[in-house]
Amino acid sequence: MHDFCFTIPYGFAVLAGGDYMALCALALTYVMGQRYLETLKIMPAGVVAGLSALMSAFYLFKIATGGNHIPPKKE
Repeated sequence: MHDFCFTIPYGFAVLAGGDYMALCALALTYVMGQRYLETLKIMPAGVVAGLSALMSAFYLFKIATGGNHIPPKKE
């Protein structure tokens, strides 16, 4: 699976700069995580914090491994 398959909710952030998407996801994880800890409400704070944490881990993994490695087409 490619990174673009996971970034549909964050698609417009690509227009502003795809390199900053990991920072945005980390910031959203922090803010919504704090809100969840204060209210203990799963919807929406817990869900958004969980999804943002997954996206942050995914972005950091992709940055660490150098992105997608698409093999050349065999003819």
